[in-house]
Amino acid sequence: MEERTPAEQALSRSYVTVDEVRFDVVKMSVEHRPDRSMTLTYQLTVGRRGHPDERWVVSLPLDDKSWVDVLTSPAPPPDRLQQLVHLVHAHLDEWWDTKGYNRRSAKMGRRLP
Repeated sequence: MEERTPAEQALSRSYVTVDEVRFDVVKMSVEHRPDRSMTLTYQLTVGRRGHPDERWVVSLPLDDKSWVDVLTSPAPPPDRLQQLVHLVHAHLDEWWDTKGYNRRSAKMGRRLP
């Protein structure tokens, strides 16, 4: 099995938002493209109080090439790593909140049975 970088490990951790939406990360993968952009693909179980859990696959494009060094480094600066994790969580939160009415967000994910 391939060794995961500290950033991949951090981005693979489950978390709960301030709105108490739980994002349980089942699997996370990174696709590196030749232009140095990336796509993070998550398989998630999303839970909210009073609602049944939902399973989703979500692909987040990360076109900002300045994060490649953080994602691939064996020892990224802790502050940059925390910024990347915060950025990705913000993207996942935004996707979750807007997928029902924003066409671009809706295309990023698909619900699993």
